[in-house]
Amino acid sequence: QVQLVESGGGSVQAGGSLRLSCRASGNIGRYRMAWFRQAPEKQREGVACVVTDGRTYIREVVQGRFTISRDTLRNTLDLQMNNLKPEDTGMYYCAASLRSISWVDFGAEAYEYWGQGTQVTVSA
Repeated sequence: QVQLVESGGGSVQAGGSLRLSCRASGNIGRYRMAWFRQAPEKQREGVACVVTDGRTYIREVVQGRFTISRDTLRNTLDLQMNNLKPEDTGMYYCAASLRSISWVDFGAEAYEYWGQGTQVTVSA
């Protein structure tokens, strides 16, 4: 079982940037990892994913603005968010899975392990 701890959230104005980081208690190279977000009264949605061979996937809604990266030596997963928009506001979660680790999956049900989340607020 892996434990995940997110950090880096905060409040920024539209157009600003934030970098979220997720520290894992185990070897993240063994897991499919992803970042999700959840706005109030909305479903949790995946925004970025990295599979075990290092391939990364970014959802269209944040394509060109968000970048996901992992450091398998430090066991961290980062999400660089640029040109933030008010609609990016929400709680951001780091997630990990040992199932189907070579395949991208943006469904929340595909992940067994979750962090506690970090809040991102973007003002207009």
